[in-house]
Amino acid sequence: MSALPVDPHLYLVFLGVMMVMAVTPGPANLFSIATGMERGKRAVLIAVAGMNVATLVWFGAAALGLGALVTAFPEVFRWVAIAGALYVAWLGASSIRSAFKPAPGEVSTEGRTHLRRPAFVDGFLVQIANPKAVLFFTAVLPPFLDIDRPAAPQLALFAVAVIGMDVLTMSAYGLSGAVLARRMSEPRFRRGFGIFVGSLLLIAAVLIVSRL
Repeated sequence: MSALPVDPHLYLVFLGVMMVMAVTPGPANLFSIATGMERGKRAVLIAVAGMNVATLVWFGAAALGLGALVTAFPEVFRWVAIAGALYVAWLGASSIRSAFKPAPGEVSTEGRTHLRRPAFVDGFLVQIANPKAVLFFTAVLPPFLDIDRPAAPQLALFAVAVIGMDVLTMSAYGLSGAVLARRMSEPRFRRGFGIFVGSLLLIAAVLIVSRL
């Protein structure tokens, strides 16, 4: 067994997957844009803190359950890994497909539905109920856990990567909310962005399967 908590090559692949997932417009990033447009810079940073506290809650749940699952049922773990690769591939295909659909124009409307509670509470609730977060911890993360290494140190390093990238991207989306929202409404820009993100996710899915 290696003395390192995580295989360096595997960690680099994880960083690549997380980079793509972090920049992909989803509920959390759209909420950041809306918060920036409606409440300003300070509220964006507070909301980002709330979202990442929720992410820590998810990692705590993963530490309690995923380690036991991996140790007791390694075959199940491999099937979960395959499911994770399929999910990442589905995200890629969905991104490419959505690139050719009309812009939904829902950002400012979603933001206004959350304005009655403190920004921190809003951010926490958005992320704790975020389908993208749920699927990440049940489908994307398990393939990167090495069954021959202790689970806790692996989860700690993965948490550092996830929260670090999320803080950067959520803050960037929120602080440049009005400008980015206008650009994403431009069909040409949105189409190119979607195709680029989708292609990277499909490559990431192939990398996940290649290590099974």
